[in-house]
Amino acid sequence: MSADSKIEWTDATWNIVTGCTKVSPGCDHCYAERLTERFHGKGSFAEVVLHPERLDLPNRWRKPRRVFVNSMSDLFHKDVPNKFIATGWSAMAGNPRHTFQVLTKRPARARAFLRRCARCEHGWWTHDGTNPAGAYEGSGIIVASGDAWPPPNVWLGTSVEDQKRADQRIPILVDTPAAVRFLSCEPLIAPVDLTRVASGMRDDVVFDVLGRRYDVPGQWQAPMSHGIDWVIVGGESGTGARPIREEWVRSLVQQCQAARVPVFVKQMGAVWASEHGVPGKGGDMSQWPEDLRVREFPVATS
Repeated sequence: MSADSKIEWTDATWNIVTGCTKVSPGCDHCYAERLTERFHGKGSFAEVVLHPERLDLPNRWRKPRRVFVNSMSDLFHKDVPNKFIATGWSAMAGNPRHTFQVLTKRPARARAFLRRCARCEHGWWTHDGTNPAGAYEGSGIIVASGDAWPPPNVWLGTSVEDQKRADQRIPILVDTPAAVRFLSCEPLIAPVDLTRVASGMRDDVVFDVLGRRYDVPGQWQAPMSHGIDWVIVGGESGTGARPIREEWVRSLVQQCQAARVPVFVKQMGAVWASEHGVPGKGGDMSQWPEDLRVREFPVATS
C-alpha cells in the first residue's frame, strides 16, 4: 500500500510490487525482507507479487509529495512483466504534481526497458510501442500521460554499496533515459570513489559521473547531457549491521560538494551509533561531525 514514510528523503511509499530476491551484498540484511517475515511468515519475501489495485492511488493524492516507488521490492525485478511496469510509468507520468523516486538494483533491465518505451495513441507509456489497450488488468485506471520523455517528475536511481557495484551499475544508469538520476549509497559497506567510474565502458568513452561529462557515440544521449544528480549516503541498521566509517561518508560528501551535486546523509548506522554511545540508528544529525551534517535535494523538475 501507500503510506506516509519515515524515510528522511521521501514523503510516502507506493508499493505496487512486493517481494524480491537478493542480487548483491547490499541485500544481505534487507529491511524489507525482515518486515515481510515479521508480519507474513518466514520465506514469503522471495515471492514477487503485483498489486494492480494500488496503481490508481497517485490520482487520489491532492497534495504534492515525493513518493518512493516500491520500498518493499524492485520495479525492474525479472518477475515483473513489462506491461505492468509500463502501466506504472503511465500512472507516474500522468500525475506531474508528485515526484516519483524509483530505485533499482537492476539498472540493466531499467535501461533496456526505458530505451524501448514509447507513447501510444491513447497516451500510455508502453514497451516496444505496443498498445496495451488500457491499464494493467484490475487497476481500474485510465491515465493519459504527458508528452515529455523522459517524464520530468520521475527520478531513477540505483543502489551502490561498494566500489564494485559503483563500477557495474553507474555507467548503466547514466546511459538510461531519466530526468533525474540518483545513487543510494546505503548501506555503504566500503569506500566508494565516484569521480571516475570507467568499468565496463568502451575505451573511447569520456565519462566522469560527478563532473557531468558524458559521451557515448552512437548511443542515446540525454538532452541535458548530465550524469548523477543526487547521492544518498547511509549506514546499515538492524540485526547483523555492518560498520560504516566516517571517512567513507566524508569522502562522498566532499566528492559531491566539489562537483556541486546535492548529497543527502541519511544515517550513520547502528554500529557507528553503538561505537559513539548514541541511541538508535545514528540518524540524529546533531550527533555527527559537523561536516557530515548535509541533507540536500536536487532541484525540483516537476
